[in-house]
Amino acid sequence: MLVFPAPAHVLPPLREAGLDPDLATLERAHYHAMAVQDAAEVPPVSLTWWRDYLSTYVAACGVAQDRCEALADQMASRVAGRTWAHAGLGAFDGLRAVAALGVPIGVVSNSDGSVEADLRSAGLCYAPRPAEPVPGAVPVGVIIDSAVVGVAKPDPGIFAIALSALGVPPGQTVLHVGDSLRYDVAGALAAGLQPVHMDPYGFCPAPDDHPHIRRLADLPDLAGG
Repeated sequence: MLVFPAPAHVLPPLREAGLDPDLATLERAHYHAMAVQDAAEVPPVSLTWWRDYLSTYVAACGVAQDRCEALADQMASRVAGRTWAHAGLGAFDGLRAVAALGVPIGVVSNSDGSVEADLRSAGLCYAPRPAEPVPGAVPVGVIIDSAVVGVAKPDPGIFAIALSALGVPPGQTVLHVGDSLRYDVAGALAAGLQPVHMDPYGFCPAPDDHPHIRRLADLPDLAGG
């Protein structure tokens, strides 16, 4: 996971509710919210995904259960878009560690058309062509946004687009790292890739059939780099 909901957007309503979580708590809340979706029997609906995500996100931040739904409704209307523009703790160091392996790297994201700009503004990474370099950021081969290409994880088609752009054939030697069992692990398996679940807190509801890492910087060890 590279970017998270921007604290500048989610903290004001949380503070109004009497809470002031730190960045580590906000990141943990994200992973909790994703794990709840992974465990749900019914897949999330795109039109209500953001609001449902926020409901479990604020619960993990410490909001009383009987107030979560109302606060999620309030935040969903006040926070325009998903505003995923905050670099995760350790994300930059993790990207640099992966880049040091010297293998092709791409980003595949279910987003709203903003992921490339968000990654650039966060100073994390950029796709050199046709964009200008970002000083200090990690260059990657391609950044795929589901809203731009018209297909989203777990559909294997989005991975095929990324692999084609990178000039890499599909196979178990290709690792896909993501924070969702439903979207990332299932999607990678459908595309014939090796999924790696970013699961810092051990929230994965079905952990036995795929590898996990606690932080992106652990990927080189898993890959044998």
